[in-house]
Amino acid sequence: MSKIAVVYYSSTGNTKAMAEAVADGVTSAGANVDLLTSAEFDALKIENYDAIAFGCSAMGAEVLEETEFEPMFQECEPNLKGKKIALFGSYGWGDGEWMRNWEERCKECGVCFTSDFVICNEFPDDEAIEKCKALGESLTK
Repeated sequence: MSKIAVVYYSSTGNTKAMAEAVADGVTSAGANVDLLTSAEFDALKIENYDAIAFGCSAMGAEVLEETEFEPMFQECEPNLKGKKIALFGSYGWGDGEWMRNWEERCKECGVCFTSDFVICNEFPDDEAIEKCKALGESLTK
């Protein structure tokens, strides 16, 4: 049985709601899931998982959260080559540039995406929740 990590940062609860939906998708597909904040995850834990979903909201000028999530992700990057991952997050302004930049950064690391990223403006609506669940299911394949 697959073991999946859903690692997220959320300051307002929007990305947390998305993370919970991703975890629901993993569970419904029959895999084990650990739902972890970015403060609870580090590069040493990567090898414990078959796949990882990373979620972070857009901050500032459309960047990843800089004090907790970014340092954690930077530490993980060298260990992500060939790893199955998926990305998700919410934003309150802009057009999703932070996610496109993050996706490109991950491609440069050599990750294997299991699905397209999922983003939503503010709190996820029903459509975004369903996309998050599908993202979670994709991690199990």
